Amino acid sequence: MNTISVWRATAPEAGFPTLQEEITADVVIVGGGITGVTLALNLAEKGTSAVLLEAHNVGYGSTGNSTGNLYETISKGIHHIVDQWDSDTARAVATARRAAVEQIDQRVRKFDIPCAFRRCRLYRYATSGNAQESVEREYQGSLKAGLSVHLEKALPTPLAPPSGPVLALDNQAQFHPQAYVRGLARQAANQGCRIYENSTVIEVDKDKRVVRTDKGKVTAREIVFATHSPKGVHLVQAEMIANREYGLAARIARNSFPSGIFWGTGVERLSIRNVDVDDATFLVCVGEEHKTGQENAKISLDRLESSAQAHFNVREVAFRWSAQNYSTADGLPYIGRDATGCFIATGFATDGLTYGTLAASLIADQIAGRDNVFAPLVKASRFSPLKGAKGMAEETASVVKSLIKDYVINRETTQLSQLMPGKGAIVEFEDESLAAYRAPDGTLIAVSPVCTHMKCKVHWNSVETSWDCPCHGSRFAPDGSVIEGPAIEPLERRFLTGQ
Repeated sequence: MNTISVWRATAPEAGFPTLQEEITADVVIVGGGITGVTLALNLAEKGTSAVLLEAHNVGYGSTGNSTGNLYETISKGIHHIVDQWDSDTARAVATARRAAVEQIDQRVRKFDIPCAFRRCRLYRYATSGNAQESVEREYQGSLKAGLSVHLEKALPTPLAPPSGPVLALDNQAQFHPQAYVRGLARQAANQGCRIYENSTVIEVDKDKRVVRTDKGKVTAREIVFATHSPKGVHLVQAEMIANREYGLAARIARNSFPSGIFWGTGVERLSIRNVDVDDATFLVCVGEEHKTGQENAKISLDRLESSAQAHFNVREVAFRWSAQNYSTADGLPYIGRDATGCFIATGFATDGLTYGTLAASLIADQIAGRDNVFAPLVKASRFSPLKGAKGMAEETASVVKSLIKDYVINRETTQLSQLMPGKGAIVEFEDESLAAYRAPDGTLIAVSPVCTHMKCKVHWNSVETSWDCPCHGSRFAPDGSVIEGPAIEPLERRFLTGQ
């Protein structure tokens, strides 16, 4: 199945070169999503020398597979921050995120970036009776966090009548995330930042502050991992849960669906919006979240499509995709310098577009030695065992479950001879367990199934044609090369004769 998001399919080309030399800079940024590119511009505007390395092209990863929604609350519900922390912390989160959305608004206008930015209302509602309590809790939590929310009785057509009152939050925003990030990247480059695409990081020497790609090397005073989960082994990875979520975009008639962010909660959780791209209008539906590598991706995507058809009479699905997110145990992201001495920005859950913008401002302040009032709340070196106990226990149980399933219990395998074209599976070959993929043309590709990050075993993702690690979210192409996640080294290749 070919998967690509509506954003990646319709964004202008970035066109930055590949790193092919040894260079130096004050700061090297690994990752060209909204966090890395915003930081690149922040540093360039202050005259700080920076290099940005992106493994694919700018905005390719989580930014280009997001919803394109911007909001000062959080998708899980800001009442969780009130419950785990307190009202003051929730108010600080909302204030910082509001400033980040305003920064995006200002830069779109300042640089005249064509990214369909618009202000809109956010709606949160229950689609079944048993979910109405969560909407009421979010309403009360939003008031404690200082959000200007109100309740309404109905949703705009053609959405189905909700089960109870609707929480509404004005003056939120939407845009084309990849078009915005690429426009921002051009501004950063114009102001002196050196940006390189197709420059996968293959080695990081944190002590010597050296980052290597297959064709080049960057030596810098500071290293920033703007890669969603930091590259290599970091303590915060033991406290985060890696999830995947699915998206689709279906063509609809123009003006047939209202603008706004629509979050429905019930038996299923759906995020819905519309978007105009050139002469076409699309309905975007996102949902079916599950832990990375622990569910059948094809079934999840099929369920999302069935839900869109049932609720909105969707007929033609133009784009399908999935995205990865990382949730922290205590509900707040990790932003700043961690125990390795590098800067990280992770744990954004599904709120990364706004948190990424916020993180870029915070890290730029810390690099420059400026105070940032939000920094102590999200410092990467914090440890909150009481506030994050439930989340930490869930992540530990998830990792242990995967290890037991794959190492102690005999994991189900497929006969190599039965592996069909276009399919991947764990197979046994000459008493060795292999992760094998047979390409559509019949070519067989085999790699070690052991993740190079923390030695868990990978699982096949039939939607993205990838090997996904259920422990910390590393993902690999069929040939073993790293797609995303904390892993740096590829899966070890196995060459089979006579197959």
